[in-house]
Amino acid sequence: MPNHFGREFSVETPNKKWVTNFTYIPTRQGRCYLAAVVDLYSRKVVGWDVAKTLTAELALRALCLTKVLRRPKDSVLVHSD
Repeated sequence: MPNHFGREFSVETPNKKWVTNFTYIPTRQGRCYLAAVVDLYSRKVVGWDVAKTLTAELALRALCLTKVLRRPKDSVLVHSD
């Protein structure tokens, strides 16, 4: 898959480039997984979701929530591991 970011992570306006990250959180009942979406303009988390299992659906739900919350007017480049 081509790298459309070209190692250029600076952004002039919000909702142009988002990156995602995944981590786990230990709990008494076991691990839960967090998918976070960060807007490179503000470097803040702009969307997220949590689940008991690490799946592609977790990432998609986080991105869908971010799209609903942020309502980008144009296309957004998204980078994910």
